[in-house]
Amino acid sequence: MTLGHPYTGTILRVDLGSKNITHETVEEAVMRKYVGGAGLGAKYLYENAPPGAEWNEPGNVMFFGTGPLGATIGGTGTLAVVTKGPQTNGAVSTQANGFFGAFLRFSGFHGMVIQGAADDWVYLYLHDGIGELRDARHLLGKDTWETSELISQELRLGEHQLSTFSIGPAGENLVRFACIVGDRGHVASHGGAGAVMGSKKLKAIVAKRSQRQLEVANKEATKSIGREMLKNIKEHRTATTFWWGTSQLLPQYRPLGVLPIKNLTATDFPEAPEFGGEVYRPRLEMKRQPCWACQFHHCHIVKIIEGPYAGYVAEEPEFEDFVAFGPLIGQTDPQAAIVLSDITDRLGMDANETGWLLAMLMECYQRGIITRHDTEGIELAWGNVDAVRAILPRIARREGLGNTLAEGTMHTAAQIGGEAPDIGIYLQTGAVPRGHDHRARWEEMMDVATSSTSTLDSANAATPPQLFGLEPLTDPFSPDKVVQLIVGTKGRRALEDSLAICAFTCRGSSNQLLAGCLNAVTGWDWQAEEVSRFGNMLSSLLRCFDLRHGRDITKERPSPRYSSTPTYGMAEGKSIAPYWDEMVANLYQGMGWDKKTGIPLPETLAKVGLNWVINDMYPNHTVSDK
Repeated sequence: MTLGHPYTGTILRVDLGSKNITHETVEEAVMRKYVGGAGLGAKYLYENAPPGAEWNEPGNVMFFGTGPLGATIGGTGTLAVVTKGPQTNGAVSTQANGFFGAFLRFSGFHGMVIQGAADDWVYLYLHDGIGELRDARHLLGKDTWETSELISQELRLGEHQLSTFSIGPAGENLVRFACIVGDRGHVASHGGAGAVMGSKKLKAIVAKRSQRQLEVANKEATKSIGREMLKNIKEHRTATTFWWGTSQLLPQYRPLGVLPIKNLTATDFPEAPEFGGEVYRPRLEMKRQPCWACQFHHCHIVKIIEGPYAGYVAEEPEFEDFVAFGPLIGQTDPQAAIVLSDITDRLGMDANETGWLLAMLMECYQRGIITRHDTEGIELAWGNVDAVRAILPRIARREGLGNTLAEGTMHTAAQIGGEAPDIGIYLQTGAVPRGHDHRARWEEMMDVATSSTSTLDSANAATPPQLFGLEPLTDPFSPDKVVQLIVGTKGRRALEDSLAICAFTCRGSSNQLLAGCLNAVTGWDWQAEEVSRFGNMLSSLLRCFDLRHGRDITKERPSPRYSSTPTYGMAEGKSIAPYWDEMVANLYQGMGWDKKTGIPLPETLAKVGLNWVINDMYPNHTVSDK
């Protein structure tokens, strides 16, 4: 694509039931409105998954896509996955980095719409501008690493010639928090998208790297902005993660009260410094495994060279993986956390949900709410690595107790009964938070509880409000200021996920710079203020999808423990619970949502260009074409 040529998209539509595969062109006006990635995926989901189609039925669809920035600057190998998922029975929008997004663009596609369900197990192979369904019955039961290796052997393509994203046993067995794992340890983790793949009998999606060269509207501007974004990363206040990985956040978060310890029952984790890269990396053999064109130093294949796990090879965990298998479950050895994180990835389960689930079970076990009889002889004591290793495959294969645990934290708590629902950390919509103690981050707790996808919808704490033209959040426990921040930062995450670029690559960059990068690639004329409008559009569209599919807005709140009062850190003695209902009402008003129903108001939908949705939400409303 060169300057003056329209920027259009090509979508591969795959009907697994009929095995029919077709190409369709997305016109430039549609691409400009929905951008790509999460934005385009939301449009296809809304239009193709009707109310009444359950997440595990053929009527549900999956969208896999990249965006305009795919395969252009560093960190643009991102894959966006959008579907209706099992944890909330609503929209899922989750992303993974690696290479697939770049290889998808090289294959000539911006995305794939997967509909129907196969009669028997298949995988989808993209190569030379076509899509091909292949038999995957021989891959059943294989973990995600094994699947990737077997497909590489079958296609006779080596490392970096192929990108494979697959489900493990967890996805095959419809574990509600099954994820999709590719390029070793890159994970589309949130919302149970792996279970949706399993319901469709789609074991993997595979993209071959072609020799196609992408053209952009302004090559020099694209390169220049890429360099500026890299400079911003290195100068950001979290720049240590550039060199030492996200695990560096673990010791930094401990004194702030943001590090979750023993299911939020403990106040200290003195071993936190051991989980920083500067300490544990010298005890490993390290091989850099960066994502597409990325200069970050946080992705490695590691080999443990000493201790009880010597010889074990894994992908280096990120912060939330270390948290899930470290402080959250009272486990103090970073090498053990590496092993447990790797096993979870290979089985194809979300580490966040797995960590919160195990932490709840361990507290229940400690307090005698469940016993060894209930755990089938497994001693689920705090920090018991062998117990975790024993229980993980049972969850993935729904064996015995694992069949209950495969339903996730909220459902398991309800099954245990008694005090368990008050002990578990979850959103009452059915999902769990990220691996942080959000009692010290009210803006994130409120955001994920009310967002359509039960994950970050606005900017997080790493993105200064000043980049959005807002005043700094001087009091993170001011109900009014927190709501203003959430409303004011809508759009940023949505645009990143639609451009299909790693959030780390964008860290420290302004909305204007992101819009400029989009313009340099496409030849468009986006302005910085369009970022917020786009984010509100995407948030409104997904919210309407959820409400049409039965979302209960009374469930938009945290579990009792999740919103309890901390006894240490910067949130000591402060709880969001007394302010929750008032904050939700103010958030609805700020977003332009009806206070009683939570539905975006007709004027809100019209303002962001969703006139075509208004009649679905307000059947008796007269829609203007303007």
